Amino acid sequence: MTENANLVPFRQASGDAPPPAVVLRRVGRRFASHDALADIDLAIHVGERVAILGASGAGKSTLLSLINGSLPATSGDVEVFGTRLAGLPLARLRPLQRRIGIISQRLDLVDQVRVLHNINGGRLGRWSSVRALAALAWPHADTAAIDALERVGLAWAVHERTELLSGGERQRVAIARLLLQEPELVLADEPVSSLDPTRAAGILELLCAPARPITLVVSLHQPELARQHCTRAVGLRAGRLVFDLPADRLDDRVLNDLYTLT
Repeated sequence: MTENANLVPFRQASGDAPPPAVVLRRVGRRFASHDALADIDLAIHVGERVAILGASGAGKSTLLSLINGSLPATSGDVEVFGTRLAGLPLARLRPLQRRIGIISQRLDLVDQVRVLHNINGGRLGRWSSVRALAALAWPHADTAAIDALERVGLAWAVHERTELLSGGERQRVAIARLLLQEPELVLADEPVSSLDPTRAAGILELLCAPARPITLVVSLHQPELARQHCTRAVGLRAGRLVFDLPADRLDDRVLNDLYTLT
């Protein structure tokens, strides 16, 4: 397979097509003398569920960081919800980022506090400073918080210290926090890497079927989960886009080529 042999061209939004949530045009990201990403052209439309596949070091995490605006591109343009990120003042970037939910590999949890404190962090962008401070001092497990924990199988842990949980349980706390945030766009970086196959499938179902439609971009190492839960699959190898396919077209030939080291 040659580079970009299966690349699907951008779909132009029309009267009956959803608008793009994310557009990348000739995007690259360079670290010192290393190109983590190069010449990435990609459009992700509202409501799509896109799996990002590739070996470790292929550029998956870098791609998600560019979309979130936490890492600037060194070349090309990144647009999110119609806003160009390059040079965007922080005062305009922050409201945009509040529309984006993130599950990072680090999870970004505060281990020394209770689970309830961590999941309430998903609502801080919608709360006033007074309410946020009150929630830190007197955390309240309301119906929404309990429901989010129930959906990830952790209702019993609401008052547990986060540091006492296992790696897989902490991963589910991060997902419960995301459910409370109710974002329009979810960027999930290997969100099921510490979970058993049954729990991983359940978490992907949660991410793909929230109370209201979202756009999901998720990096995965399990092609079968991409086929089952995503509408589209994008393959990265050594920082370059090698395919962009409907997820149900992922087969052994495509995957073998993706993971072949050259």
